[in-house]
Amino acid sequence: MSDQTQFPATLMDMNQPEFGALVESYQRELRAHCYRMLGSLQEADEMAQETFWRAWDRRETFEGRATFRAWLYKIATNLCIDSLRKRARRGLPITHGNASSLDQPMRSAINEPIWLEPFPFDFPAPEAYNPEAKYSMSESIKLAFLTSLHLLPPRQRAVLILRDVLDWRTEEVADALDQSVPSVKSALHRARATLARHHQNIQPETIPDHIPDETLRRQLDRYVKSWENADVDGLVALLKDESTFSMPPTPSWYRGREDIGGLVRKTIFSGQARGRWRLVPTRTNGQPGFGLYKLNEETGNYEGYGIQVVTFDGEQIADITTFRNPALIQYFDLPATLAA
Repeated sequence: MSDQTQFPATLMDMNQPEFGALVESYQRELRAHCYRMLGSLQEADEMAQETFWRAWDRRETFEGRATFRAWLYKIATNLCIDSLRKRARRGLPITHGNASSLDQPMRSAINEPIWLEPFPFDFPAPEAYNPEAKYSMSESIKLAFLTSLHLLPPRQRAVLILRDVLDWRTEEVADALDQSVPSVKSALHRARATLARHHQNIQPETIPDHIPDETLRRQLDRYVKSWENADVDGLVALLKDESTFSMPPTPSWYRGREDIGGLVRKTIFSGQARGRWRLVPTRTNGQPGFGLYKLNEETGNYEGYGIQVVTFDGEQIADITTFRNPALIQYFDLPATLAA
């Protein structure tokens, strides 16, 4: 790990604006780190801000033995671990029960902070990132990885992120978490074993970057048209045989073209649905995504409905996750409403 940032021999020589400017250069990657740990956009923002204040209050403890960046990560990681001890584990519907079938009523929404949230893919890889890390920066923010990651206890989660995503040495991880090297190695072994068991079961390894850009654009155009025209058959044609579909905070989720098509036909695209939906492209979790808007028939405008994450496996769609929370739209720099 290297850190080229220049600052006085003692941080005590800095005033608060100078210290804030220094920490600001790390805010975007710290925000992403806190998001991996917590699974929530708002909580990640709060924790990144809390890291600044904790670092300012304890700046006299920075001795220069580790890099300034490592010191900030140590503060942020331990704040996240403390926070996670008081909160329920987050996940997606696929980790909350078996797939639903069309002959079952859709389960009631669980409006509690138990769901992962999408993340605006707008952060850079840190300068010190090692491309030989086990998980790339892009992969480490994808929903499939995060869903598996949040099956881990907080400390195992932290060890795996620091070791396999940020490529820290075992000794550095032990120092950050105030643990022994053997305990870090043991936690990493258990964390890797858990991910190996669950990662492929949640979603196949899906990296859309290998799809030619023109092909991906064509498939996404077809996807948008199928939603805006309420074309069930067009949507189903884009899906893999074993695709999954969920809409947190509704815990029900569906697998397979037939069930997904049936669900969409009787709910989302029911009745006179042509023109009911509008989709605005964005990037989320390193994947194609959309701001989803629904027509308000009284005003004639389209109101924010939530954020969709579309996961490709080759040229077909492996998963559609719609986060039905209009408040998320603001994080993606999208308008709250669209004119008709």
